[in-house]
Amino acid sequence: MAGVKVWYDNEGDFLDITFEEAPATMEEIEDDLFERRSIDGRVIGFSILNFSKHNRHPITVPFAITAQAEAV
Repeated sequence: MAGVKVWYDNEGDFLDITFEEAPATMEEIEDDLFERRSIDGRVIGFSILNFSKHNRHPITVPFAITAQAEAV
């Protein structure tokens, strides 16, 4: 079962959030804020450079959550 992956590099001051592992493109959408989109345009993650130096308002990244039941 896949889940959200959160990784923070303290030395590089870099936060990375991944919702799904897939081929993607990355685009800077604000200073130091990058979103990753899959080939079909879904947001599958985002990254923040200089994370501890930003005093930002809450970040809103739209994405859909799909639930799938697993057989027991």
